[in-house]
Amino acid sequence: MSVIDWLKLPETKEIKELDGVAVTRLHSGIILRKGFLRKIYLDSYKEFKKIQNNFGNVLLVELGSGGGFIKQVIPTVVTSDVVKVDNIDLCFSAESLPFQDNTVDGFFMLNVLHHIKKPKLFLRELSRSLKAEGKILMVEPANTLWSRFIYQKFHHEDFALKAGWDMDKQGRLSTANNALGWIIFVRDRKIFENEFPGLRIKKIELHTPLRYLISGGLSLRQFLPSWAYQPVKGLEYILSPLNRFIGMFMSVELKKD
Repeated sequence: MSVIDWLKLPETKEIKELDGVAVTRLHSGIILRKGFLRKIYLDSYKEFKKIQNNFGNVLLVELGSGGGFIKQVIPTVVTSDVVKVDNIDLCFSAESLPFQDNTVDGFFMLNVLHHIKKPKLFLRELSRSLKAEGKILMVEPANTLWSRFIYQKFHHEDFALKAGWDMDKQGRLSTANNALGWIIFVRDRKIFENEFPGLRIKKIELHTPLRYLISGGLSLRQFLPSWAYQPVKGLEYILSPLNRFIGMFMSVELKKD
């Protein structure tokens, strides 16, 4: 038995079909139970909530809500996914959004973009649906020395830096390229800006070199007790000048002109 197999959560060892709805339900329980992981999600939701604070009565949409719990932080948010699971308001494909033109104030995605099969169709739909001055906030895997080592050596999803935008396979969760956010917004930034002149990149921030690893993610055991979350977060703050080398994730903020 390998070290990774030994570290796996018992319930994840029984997963036979990664794209099944049962896996999303399983992920929901894992997120709520693991202190580090739940707080990581909570910190991301609080960042998205700032849009509400800036605009007041707004239409906010989370895409790929899956096993998350964003309604505990923003009760009025519209949750969505490509499959119908508990606590999901709307079920639709990311390449055909059910919103009228210029009606959404903010979209939020937590590790969703790298599963989108046709990103250009998706980004056009986001731009169409978003109000002027509306925002898109997403958290995606980063491309740093540290993240490349982890994603390419220890993660089951692809991290293909030379790939194009589109993905041919159709698996909901099993098909992914963790490098897709970096490809679109960093490697191919000029292409993005030419294709989507109405969407402006306001910010790309690298962060979280340690907390997600310590959490064990959605498949491994948590490595430290939950009370250690704030000390580890404080250590990450001290290390933040090095995030261009060690950041595991990047937050991308887009704004519609």
